[in-house]
Amino acid sequence: MQVAGVDIYVNHPVLHLGSTDWVPVSLALDAAPAASCDTHVAVRVRAQRGLIKVRLFTQPQAPEAEGPDPEFTTVFDGSLLLPDGRIAVGDVEQLTRFVHRVGDRGEFNVRVAVDSPGPDASAIDITIARPGK
Repeated sequence: MQVAGVDIYVNHPVLHLGSTDWVPVSLALDAAPAASCDTHVAVRVRAQRGLIKVRLFTQPQAPEAEGPDPEFTTVFDGSLLLPDGRIAVGDVEQLTRFVHRVGDRGEFNVRVAVDSPGPDASAIDITIARPGK
């Protein structure tokens, strides 16, 4: 079920998502479409050519509930620590930032999928759930 969504304009081709804490400077993409650490994921996106559509989903409660786009390619599937139970999504320059509460603090299973992995990504679907759910 979709719980949030935002359109973000980026000047730099990297979007960060994860903890509301500072993104570690050691988190580097290199040539990959995404990179992660224990609290954040960096995703390569299309910069300066329009808005990046970001949608946030929880595990569907009912079969008819809207879910992430099945055509998207998964670039990250793992766990993230969210010390305050909120997930932040923002551009690498920290000009735009969206924060949404997803539960109590702790570890969350997170799946990040994009419409086109790499420098042409213009849409990101994030699915988040507590482990074991």
